Amino acid sequence: MATSPRFSPIGQLQAAILDWAGTTVDYGSLAPVLAFVEVFQRRGISLSQAEVRAPMGIDKRDHIRAILQMDRVKECWVERYGKVPDESDIAAMYGEFIPLQLDVLASHARPIPGTLEAVAKMRQMGLKIGSTTGYNREMMDILAPAAAHYGYQPDAIVCVSDLSPQFGDVPEQFGDGPVPVVRGPVPIVQGHAGRPEPWMALLCAVQLRAYPMAAIVKVGDTVPDIEEGLNAGMWTIGLALTGNEIGLDEAAVKNLPATQLHRLLERARQRLLQAGAHYVVDGIWDVPPVLEEINTRLRAGERI
Repeated sequence: MATSPRFSPIGQLQAAILDWAGTTVDYGSLAPVLAFVEVFQRRGISLSQAEVRAPMGIDKRDHIRAILQMDRVKECWVERYGKVPDESDIAAMYGEFIPLQLDVLASHARPIPGTLEAVAKMRQMGLKIGSTTGYNREMMDILAPAAAHYGYQPDAIVCVSDLSPQFGDVPEQFGDGPVPVVRGPVPIVQGHAGRPEPWMALLCAVQLRAYPMAAIVKVGDTVPDIEEGLNAGMWTIGLALTGNEIGLDEAAVKNLPATQLHRLLERARQRLLQAGAHYVVDGIWDVPPVLEEINTRLRAGERI
């Protein structure tokens, strides 16, 4: 009796989902750092680069929460305010963070060298270009047009706020009565839905109409980027040089002694590999050859 295979070969990649800061724009991922440092400095707490960058890639409100949970920062807070930071403190700091972040985004919108060429090659390969980000929609309404001015414009942009919109009271259960009319957008996911959860990547795939997830690649410069991609069932490529792991702009990187740069790169590569990245390269300019290799593996019938 003839039977059909349960799964058909994927054949080739359908799409690439790219991060923003440190991956396609803002070499060194500097814009978020400036805003985080300032909002904590206003409260008398100086942050190190390592403290600011440790949670990078997640939702910005969660990022503030993660910094406040660090032992040294929490101790400084208790010493200064006589209590541990709570959700009201996080909400107040996030409210101050947003305008600080908005103020610097446009000046950090220039594409990282090689981005436009790499994206053009991806499109020539037949890939759709999506993006996910730790920025919210208000921030992307500034960053995306500024990046488009330089020539970078993905086909889809998904933010945490797209999945967790703020809107009025919604009953937890409808009971036996009539289904209420919910004003505004219906939430796709209740509560926080950012990285490392897969929901932004999954929504991006829906918007791109690209499937299966094993035919999509996630490219990013942070551990949460890699975790997001893996949790969504995608191939993952980490970028070691241009983003959060090294945290320096292009000029500073070029001025580093070769031995120091090598040491920083090795540490960054190991961090991303240990997170589970299928590949780790220096920058987005290295991505198209990796996509060709993945296509070769897919044509051979290999699965993630």
